[in-house]
Amino acid sequence: MTMQGDESCVGGVALLLIDVINAFDFPGSEALVEAAEAAAPKIEKLQAAARAARCPVIYVNDNFGQWRSDFRQTVEACADESRLGAQVVRLLAPADTDYFVLKPRHSGFYCTALELLLGQLEVRALVLVGFATNICVLFTAHDAHMRGYDVIVPRDCAGSNSPELTERALAHMREVSGATIIESMDVDFAALAERSR
Repeated sequence: MTMQGDESCVGGVALLLIDVINAFDFPGSEALVEAAEAAAPKIEKLQAAARAARCPVIYVNDNFGQWRSDFRQTVEACADESRLGAQVVRLLAPADTDYFVLKPRHSGFYCTALELLLGQLEVRALVLVGFATNICVLFTAHDAHMRGYDVIVPRDCAGSNSPELTERALAHMREVSGATIIESMDVDFAALAERSR
């Protein structure tokens, strides 16, 4: 589950990047690609902040039905210049110290080892970013809430096929999952980690 194990991570809070490694090769994906490209630089800054605070960075990624592939192959395939998501993938490529979980369905918790990994890392709060806000981020937020995690979603680090879909999903996460919806510039990993201990 880790690109190259690093046991120096600080527990308490983790950054979950949901489906940021994505080819976006499905009909009608152009609007989602546009939203992803707008969010990607903000997500990159959050990655850097999480790594600097020694908080785990975890890629929670669809396997796109490729049951014989692994995460490295997924990254390589989605970074190909012929793919619509290549620019986002190249910007948000994982570091060797990051973790990854491949998921078969919308939620990062469904039929995956994510909960076990979070327990091993002593994580109690999750910062969720990625695509699409109204599907995979939403389902993951709900499942995280049901498992007792604090959920934080930076609104400028997620995207859907339209701003309206994104805003509705964010409102739903706030109202139903108790998620904290903030701007990425207001995410303080060190403070979140301290609070979650």
